[in-house]
Amino acid sequence: MTAPGPAKHPSAGTSPGRLAPALEVTGLSVRLGRNAVLHDVSLSAAPGSWVTVVGANGAGKSTLLRAVSGVIRHAGTVRVDGTDIGALAPRDRARRLALVAQNPVLPPAMTVASYVLLGRLAHMGRLARESAEDLAAVADVLARLDAGHLAGRRLGSLSGGEAQRIAVARAVVQQAPVLLLDEPTSSLDIGHQLDVLDLVEDLRRRSGLTVVSTMHDLTLAARYAERLVLLSAGRVAVDGTPETVLTETNLARFYGAAVRVVHDDSGVVVLPARARTAGTRP
Repeated sequence: MTAPGPAKHPSAGTSPGRLAPALEVTGLSVRLGRNAVLHDVSLSAAPGSWVTVVGANGAGKSTLLRAVSGVIRHAGTVRVDGTDIGALAPRDRARRLALVAQNPVLPPAMTVASYVLLGRLAHMGRLARESAEDLAAVADVLARLDAGHLAGRRLGSLSGGEAQRIAVARAVVQQAPVLLLDEPTSSLDIGHQLDVLDLVEDLRRRSGLTVVSTMHDLTLAARYAERLVLLSAGRVAVDGTPETVLTETNLARFYGAAVRVVHDDSGVVVLPARARTAGTRP
């Protein structure tokens, strides 16, 4: 069973009708070559909320975040605080959205500290040098992700899990109001999974950060997200609270999985229901 995450709490000022969405995606469709990957996807995230996109492999989760961030071309609109980011220059877009890709490309010869510092570029003048504040922000985030000792290391020497934490650190120091996380815990052990997610949750609570993530671990998704959006074959199949999305019926239909869904004091837990076969160790 996955370790418990934070207790649920309502985000200040996120009641529908009181504030415009921090992120609003309308009619988003993507074609990669001849293949239609996403079909008329619409979703929104209230200011200070955490929305997680789930779905089986190939559902279009990573493609959705890449399209929202502007990495790949798409039809439809993406607005942050009411601004269509498709009309913005890359630097202006980076002030509004930060993306942690599932498999980030890290320059192998660059040091960890220098790479994380790149997250501050959107806030610097074109010819400006980093300030003491920028360097302090980098050191603080690395320390909170148990990565301070990696600051002088070359990126090419990192393990997969270390590299993933460093990619998260760069996005966090970018200080954009909307953070996109594509499978942020996929290469991490359980301790560092919780380090990453707890850091993001802390930022969300303290500064009103809006988070949109994708996750394979449905129990973790239910622990941290206030809302889940389940994609199937590139379309939104179910959108709602973890309790309404993560049902045994939905998971059987959209994942083809036999599971048990258990509700405890900390939320929803998804467990495999497949019986052991004869001769399998207890």
